[in-house]
Amino acid sequence: MTTTATPPPVAPAGDHHALAIVLFAVIVLVTLGITLWVGRRGNAAEDFYAGGRDFTPLQNGFALSGDYLSAASFLGVAGLIALYGYDGVLYSIGFLVAWLVVLMLVAELVRNAGRYTLADVLALRLRRRKVRAAAGGASVVVTLLYLVAQMVGAGSLVALLLGTNSAQARTWAIIAVGGLMIVYVTVGGMRATTWIQIVKAFLLIAGSVLLTVLLVIRFHGDLGELMRQAAQHSGAGHRYLEPGLKYGATFTSRLDFVSLGLALVLGTAGLPHILSRFYTVPTARAARRSTMWAIGLVGAFYLMAIALGLGATALVGSAEVRHANSAGNTAVPLLALVLGGGNGSTGGVVLFALISAIAFATILAVVAGLTLASSAAFAHDIWAGAWRGRPRRSLLRRGAVPASREASDGNAVEVSERQEVGVARIAAVGIGAAAIAISLFAQQLNVAFLVGLAFAVAASSNLPVLLYSLFWSRFTVRGAVWSVYGGLVPAIVLVVFSPVVSGTKVALVPGVDFHWFPLENPGIVSIPLGFLAGWIGTITSAEPADADRFAELEVRALTGAGAA
Repeated sequence: MTTTATPPPVAPAGDHHALAIVLFAVIVLVTLGITLWVGRRGNAAEDFYAGGRDFTPLQNGFALSGDYLSAASFLGVAGLIALYGYDGVLYSIGFLVAWLVVLMLVAELVRNAGRYTLADVLALRLRRRKVRAAAGGASVVVTLLYLVAQMVGAGSLVALLLGTNSAQARTWAIIAVGGLMIVYVTVGGMRATTWIQIVKAFLLIAGSVLLTVLLVIRFHGDLGELMRQAAQHSGAGHRYLEPGLKYGATFTSRLDFVSLGLALVLGTAGLPHILSRFYTVPTARAARRSTMWAIGLVGAFYLMAIALGLGATALVGSAEVRHANSAGNTAVPLLALVLGGGNGSTGGVVLFALISAIAFATILAVVAGLTLASSAAFAHDIWAGAWRGRPRRSLLRRGAVPASREASDGNAVEVSERQEVGVARIAAVGIGAAAIAISLFAQQLNVAFLVGLAFAVAASSNLPVLLYSLFWSRFTVRGAVWSVYGGLVPAIVLVVFSPVVSGTKVALVPGVDFHWFPLENPGIVSIPLGFLAGWIGTITSAEPADADRFAELEVRALTGAGAA
């Protein structure tokens, strides 16, 4: 039987940080080595955006899970469970269930119908530059929000490593991670990013298994005792194991949970960095098998994340978790310190350093994927597809003829792949700088919560237009543009005027209050608005839908005939 005494403080002592710093340095050097090695293998658009399309389903499944299991999963979800118990578990359920939507509605169809980005799927039947501009802009916004969450997690982790909770330490950590992600993308492209994510996914699963096994051994396999200890050290008693600690106190909080659930379940199918990963395999069948591998890996991880969150509360205590980081982002490293033997012990320091390094690798891999997706959206969709015209397929090695310009864009200018990839690299620098600047203001927010906002925007702007384009024969260009902006703009406006930005102590702008929208997550309003705007735009459109183009899309999406 385990002791029921209040857990002692577990923040790592200052003289034990050297090992963690060394492991961090090893992670950085290994990932940079992968980037430099892979980056020499090709600079064509297909290599930069899709990694040559030669990854196996198992490799891509690991990369998908590596792209998806971000700081929000490893740090944020466990932290929310450590602070709020049952209500924190709801995040892991939403993140996992979302993959069923991806598997059934998106994976194979997107692989067949697109080439590099979400906008490619839309452009197959809606060949207008304004559609590309809308879809590309929405993708940049979504990935930027997601990037902020990862970099906030990096700041919290490095601050804990250095034994300080100072804003200065978190600031420099965010800047360093931003610089690294720019290097990964500009040098290595999708191929290097994929291999980094594969390595990271393996490390993350292995680290989670190790902690879970140690936790089960600590409680002699008695999961009931684990839950009792967690409730006792949560500060909330049995309420910790029941619904309502975070979302059930008022009608507004319950509505906020419904909004969050919608965003989590529907948002994954609209995430640009997830959709782009289906283009790294050769066939739609491989995309489906990749998704099934990802579901297995993600499901196993979230089961362990629930145990780790409970373990952090039981062995560290909610108060100590909150003291180390007010949003709970450092719960897992603190749990590792205790499971290894406690503060001052060699085992504790080694395990703390190892888990911290794995978490850091998690952040580096995900920010690389996000930066690549956002730079691809800017260069391929906005710059080459919407502003300059349709990019030319520079497939000289295959003897292909350059593609024709898009319909209704008579003044379009063909752009070489070399130019487009160059713009993508420049865009990665600009997007990285923007993510760093925004992250500096969001350091007090939980990373899982921040990711929830990104999911809401993705489900509001990207998912409606994608589903309408794939399944509604009457869908028009106006409907597509209205659908994107009809979900994107309300989602952003509602976030700006929500308690996330002002009106609370942990808001982005504390000390002022200009919020009027009561919910923290806008999904319950903005997601229906995205679908509604697409429907209204279509039925009021003077230009009818092109039946031939929809038939072309349908045949290609279902059979793969003519797919890239």
